[in-house]
Amino acid sequence: MAMPVPPVIEWRDGAVRILDQRRLPDAVEVLHCTTVEQVNEAIRTLAIRGAPALGVAAAYAVALAATRVDGPDEATYLERLDTVIDQIIATRPTAVNLAWAAERMRAAAHELGTLADHRPTDGIRDPRESIRHGLLALAHEIAADNEQRHRALAEAGADLFASGQRVLHHCNTGPLATAASYGTALGVLQAANQRHGIEVVVSETRPLLQGGRLTTWELAQWGVPFTLITDSMAADRMRRGGIDAVIVGADRIAANGDVANKIGTYSHAVAAGAHDLPFYVAAPLSTIDFDTPNGDAIPIEERATEEVHGYGDWRWSPSDAPVANPAFDVTPHERITAIITEHGVHRPPYLESLGRFAAASDEAA
Repeated sequence: MAMPVPPVIEWRDGAVRILDQRRLPDAVEVLHCTTVEQVNEAIRTLAIRGAPALGVAAAYAVALAATRVDGPDEATYLERLDTVIDQIIATRPTAVNLAWAAERMRAAAHELGTLADHRPTDGIRDPRESIRHGLLALAHEIAADNEQRHRALAEAGADLFASGQRVLHHCNTGPLATAASYGTALGVLQAANQRHGIEVVVSETRPLLQGGRLTTWELAQWGVPFTLITDSMAADRMRRGGIDAVIVGADRIAANGDVANKIGTYSHAVAAGAHDLPFYVAAPLSTIDFDTPNGDAIPIEERATEEVHGYGDWRWSPSDAPVANPAFDVTPHERITAIITEHGVHRPPYLESLGRFAAASDEAA
């Protein structure tokens, strides 16, 4: 039976509450994080994941840090807060939204400190309290703007798909990954299904099975028809005419349109190209890193060997078997048909179609 999806992340009573995605779909549990260390651990261990959701998590983590850090004066307070922000950024190096949100909060903290020194109009004498109040307000603003932008993104991409089409989706890009009601790629598919009626082909997404565990769960909540396959079945299904298009999200998009996304994305892009199928990427402007020229400059996170040896209590390889476990791969821009953002559908050359939004990305949420 379908059940409402709890908030992926929220601020309540001075703490950060995070839906534990490691437990889904078997159990719905919420982590009550009262320290930044607990939020960082939730990020590192994928209790919360997905680039846009990590941006919201980073904002609330900084707001939480602001209430926990102290110092004898404002300068020391800001210095200690900067140290904690650096620790938050270090938790996941590939997803640019996390660093983007944390840096936006850092800049606001220093600006708020300056304003509190010279214009204490909020009635709070201690500048540290002004910073704390201001950072929490900004975190709420980032979360609200994130919701609006993902709704616009979903609507922008819905008409790329026609009635009855079967669309391959990799990893998880719905509310669980975005902390928004829709999502990126999965939000587009939800909107497309509402307008036209489509079917989603869900790849399992090894090694952590985000597609099998999370995407199928979300699609079931929405009532969107889907079929679950293993990652290795996709190319054959394309050859036999069982897939009409591919859509994925992104963890970082370089200025030239190269896309870093969950490992296995590049394989689907190559297979789509071999079968003349469109390959779409959906992501908000905050996922585009205009300071990174191309995919070769994107840092790729290497994760624990245990993730490849098995899953949960199951083990299917010798414990001492050598393992490579990059969490992401890079799909060159030449293999991407279009990139969907809250500002519409962008087509090659991406340096031009995306580049005109470079300034706007500084304000994106």
